[in-house]
Amino acid sequence: MSLNAFRKMRVVGIEDGSFKKGVIKRTLIAAVLFDGLKIEDVKLSRIDVDGLDATEKVVNILTGWEFEAVMLAGVSFAGFNIIDPTVLFKKFAKPILIISRTKPDNKAVKYALRAHFRDWQIRWGVFEKLGPVQKVTPLAKENPLYCEILGAKTQWARRLIKDLAVCGRVPEPLRVARLVARGLS
Repeated sequence: MSLNAFRKMRVVGIEDGSFKKGVIKRTLIAAVLFDGLKIEDVKLSRIDVDGLDATEKVVNILTGWEFEAVMLAGVSFAGFNIIDPTVLFKKFAKPILIISRTKPDNKAVKYALRAHFRDWQIRWGVFEKLGPVQKVTPLAKENPLYCEILGAKTQWARRLIKDLAVCGRVPEPLRVARLVARGLS
């Protein structure tokens, strides 16, 4: 696939808004649909801090949109409200890229889940279904990103991330979703 082909794809970025644990019970989740490097649409929803409603809310947001891939800013949103990427992949049959700015520490995640949630096994089950973490360096001289991939080959996902990282190391759909979610919450 050529550079132009990747920059013409319809890609969704999903990120959560700000919240203060114990003070705010809900926060925003923003989904931004990019058509190439242009914003086509934005949808917002509210999710519970440490709830279990994020996957369902994202399915509702994505329904009706035509897209070729989804980029999630991790799987934990609003604390430990987990989005299950396998549910999104089964429902929409499109590649799902879970992108983190820092290397995931699943050992620490499991410890925190066990310590704070009675239903920790349900939440941890999502992490267990994920594939290996891939290191991606969209821009030379910048810190890498870390990515887990469902429904696409590693090289394809790396190329998509690199080609959409035009204003820094984070791909535009995620960068803008973060600005929207954090700016409005």
